Amino acid sequence: MKKKIHFACVLGLALMGGMQSAFAHVVLAEPKAIAGTYYKATLRVGHGCHGSSTNGLVVQVPSGFQGAKPQPKFGWTLATRKAKLAIPYNSHGKTVTDDVVELRWTAVSKEAALPDEQFDEFAFMGRLPDGAGPMWVKILQTCESGQNDWSEIPVNGTSTRGMKLPAALLDVQPAPTHEHHH
Repeated sequence: MKKKIHFACVLGLALMGGMQSAFAHVVLAEPKAIAGTYYKATLRVGHGCHGSSTNGLVVQVPSGFQGAKPQPKFGWTLATRKAKLAIPYNSHGKTVTDDVVELRWTAVSKEAALPDEQFDEFAFMGRLPDGAGPMWVKILQTCESGQNDWSEIPVNGTSTRGMKLPAALLDVQPAPTHEHHH
């Protein structure tokens, strides 16, 4: 009887592990936020590329995400790329015409790389747009061998069901309205 229970537990854990790896995309730890607020985007990297360690992450900052500032990570170098904005915005009384559009974390050594069997988080913060709606974060995960281009976006809606390499989705929700009752 004990052998049957032990076997059932081991089988259950193995199946759960397989299910988790099938759904182990790069995702946002907090996938919902309020429009017009400052938000810390924490990207959770759940695995490497087909068994090899992750040694780089390139994040395309979504349009409308203002003033992106990446969080440094020990053992990794950090680089940002700015570009001219199609639509400038105001921040603290100044017009911003160029902003960060790309963030890049690169492991400084093979030992600093993220092994396939471990997970880690990479974070950046900034201000969300005033309007609600889906915001897609495209991520290129580079590894010792190969890469995962997490950039698939659904044609309609926000369901990523059936996608092999979906971008991370942030659901930007409307700010609460303050009603006055007389």
